[in-house]
Amino acid sequence: MRPPVTFTARRWAAPLAALALLAACGREPAAPKPLAPSSLAMFIVASDEAPREQAWDGVVEAVNETKLAAQTNARVKELPVDIGDRVAKGDVLVRFTDVEQSSAQRSAQASVASARAAFDEAQANYKRIDDIYARKLVSRADFDQATARRDAAQAALAAAQAQLRSAGQQADYTIVRAPFAGVVTQRYVEVGQAVQSGPPQPQPLLALAALDALRVEVTIPQSTVEAVRQHPVATLILDGGARRIAAADVTVLPTADATTHTFRVRVAVPAGAVGLWPGMTVKVGFAADAAARLAIPVTALVQRGELDGVYVIGADNTVSLRQLRLGHRHGGAIDVLAGLAAGEHVASDPVAAARWLVEQHAGKRAP
Repeated sequence: MRPPVTFTARRWAAPLAALALLAACGREPAAPKPLAPSSLAMFIVASDEAPREQAWDGVVEAVNETKLAAQTNARVKELPVDIGDRVAKGDVLVRFTDVEQSSAQRSAQASVASARAAFDEAQANYKRIDDIYARKLVSRADFDQATARRDAAQAALAAAQAQLRSAGQQADYTIVRAPFAGVVTQRYVEVGQAVQSGPPQPQPLLALAALDALRVEVTIPQSTVEAVRQHPVATLILDGGARRIAAADVTVLPTADATTHTFRVRVAVPAGAVGLWPGMTVKVGFAADAAARLAIPVTALVQRGELDGVYVIGADNTVSLRQLRLGHRHGGAIDVLAGLAAGEHVASDPVAAARWLVEQHAGKRAP
């Protein structure tokens, strides 16, 4: 409601109106705005119901990722791979010197041979004593002694065989092979470097990641986790929204971070998705409740630095450039958060609309 006009306002109203009339008489009438030609292509902005989307940044990681560590004390002899190299399962990644391991293996083999000979002798003696004891020609003590020697020789043979297996395992540790096919992501050692299997901890050698199975880990706030649990649907948003990939699976980890009170969500990347590598960040959109949405083609946008806009054709058939606030991109369309209303007309070809406006402006200034 307007405030009541006071006596002072009435006193000055007439003189001000007279001055405005005189000023208007001294100016030329404003030029009318240019009207859009019928040949200018346009479309009508429409509103539709679409799921509202909340997006957070996530980090791509490999499902199968490991850090290989030394399992024996040795010196690096060969390092045939480097960061970025692709390897197949079973390929040699690191080869160590094996002087001590080979010597221990040969010593264990000799111990097994000696223990086997002792066991064979004890077994043969036991059989002789057992045969004689059956005919009551030796005492029970002699029979028990032969049995004990046989059992002791058998136990010594088993211990020697176990030692041989351990020595063989240590020899096998001098060659590190790829546990799965993937890419070398880190290298922690150089040729000639001595490594230890511990303590306090084993020396890391290489980091390996498989690229055939990827996932994206996202941290979401506690206020949103229940909606994601009830509607586990996610979309990977790449190239500023120009490319969208539907997630193969969504898993919300059951516990929250005690410091930030956030939850981690693992989003599985479908097989065959390209352009994703471990360590890179991508936006992940989670579907929420449905809401009205305005979307326009990306080809209708006009970009002036950091500002985005479109050429709007008004109800009086005038053309003007209007700034917009944009949302998420969906392939060839983009959401409009502010600046347009449903039912308005927008020029489909912004270049043609801009050229037409320039020509109209230049024509008016020509003598």
